[in-house]
Amino acid sequence: MHHDQDKSPVSFTASVTRLPQKGMPVVIDADARQREALAVAHGLVSVERFHAELLVAPWRRNGVKVSGRVEADITQECVVTLDPLHSRIDETVDGLFLPEDSKLGRLGFDGGGEIHVDAEGPDSPETFSGDTIDVGALAEEFFGLGIDPYPRKAGATLAGRGDDEASTGPEGPLQEKLRQLRRKD
Repeated sequence: MHHDQDKSPVSFTASVTRLPQKGMPVVIDADARQREALAVAHGLVSVERFHAELLVAPWRRNGVKVSGRVEADITQECVVTLDPLHSRIDETVDGLFLPEDSKLGRLGFDGGGEIHVDAEGPDSPETFSGDTIDVGALAEEFFGLGIDPYPRKAGATLAGRGDDEASTGPEGPLQEKLRQLRRKD
């Protein structure tokens, strides 16, 4: 039993011992409890949906390649108005894993020069021990990358809805407040 705090809320361990050549599909649909934990972990108001479709496939001799996509519907607080903002996340998931004890894992990418990773691929492989990989945690990493750190309501027009109230410019209410404060001096 390992302690849960360093485990991803959407943790999903895939056994990589006998992966089919064409890969093993994994689908992760977060339940209410997991979505709440995700929201807390990423500072969101809520996560309405978290859905990952991944393919866990053998790579080179003992490596594993995880690819797929993660989609989510989240609610954040607008940094300006503090209103709830709904946004959709749709990220491509891409990861390479090598066994910790593999020669490649130890040498890294410069020793031996035998690994050439395509420029579009992930930066460098992560290592794993044992015969399982937490593909849920990987999906969560990419979910995290898709979250806008500064959600702004003014962007509402971006969604093509053209909300009238949002057309006052990004800092509507805030600028107004600042102006009033300055007047008092």
